[in-house]
Amino acid sequence: MQTEKLLKCVLDLGEQMLICGAEISRVEDTIKRVTAAYGCPGTDVFVITSVIFLSLENEDGTCVTGNRRVTKYDTNLDKLHAYNDLSRKICRTLPDESDVEEEIAKIKAQKPYPLPVGCAIYALTAGAFAVFFGGGWRDAIAAAVIGAIIRIIVYFQSKTKVNMVFNNVVSSAVLTLLAFLTVKAFPGCEASKIIIGGIMLLMPGVALTNSIRDVISGDIVSGMLRFAEAMIIALAIAAGYILVSVVFGGGAI
Repeated sequence: MQTEKLLKCVLDLGEQMLICGAEISRVEDTIKRVTAAYGCPGTDVFVITSVIFLSLENEDGTCVTGNRRVTKYDTNLDKLHAYNDLSRKICRTLPDESDVEEEIAKIKAQKPYPLPVGCAIYALTAGAFAVFFGGGWRDAIAAAVIGAIIRIIVYFQSKTKVNMVFNNVVSSAVLTLLAFLTVKAFPGCEASKIIIGGIMLLMPGVALTNSIRDVISGDIVSGMLRFAEAMIIALAIAAGYILVSVVFGGGAI
């Protein structure tokens, strides 16, 4: 494969892995392994959470350089597993550029779980966390219903170009509002248990975990960026709760 074509293929692969939630060391290692499999004399790659810089050396000593800006994230571990398998397949079989691009396109086109299934998963998770943190069966049912509603909100927000901070403020505010209204309608419920069950659905667990893994792996800059991103999301969730809580005077907590 020509160096220019190889550059495009590995940039596409690395970009999709970042979008799906891969840690920095995984992306860099995958790019190096693929380029080495094709006999590239030298590979210099630098990856952070939002951009990939890549330079490949030709056999005549000249370099081809490219970069890829990553502007969105859609954590999907199933797709990430598929991209990992694809990278190993590429190293074994050394396919042409068209075959690599076709395989990447197939994985990229995979549909997530249908909305009803997603609602059921969110409901089960929210209800389970409500019970885990000391809520009763009424709190669990309320948290489950609100969790399903949150999945619908997140689904429609994903269709817009609004930034993640605003999306999390809205989701948290709606969650808190529904919890407070539930308590007013059914006095036996406890707002704090319902809210914490729903908030666990919004917490940036993958981003926080990857930030720690990046720091441990020596990717300090990327780790700090991911950690800052996770903290900003957490603050956005807290802001949505505070906005509604102030309106209700905190009396429903």
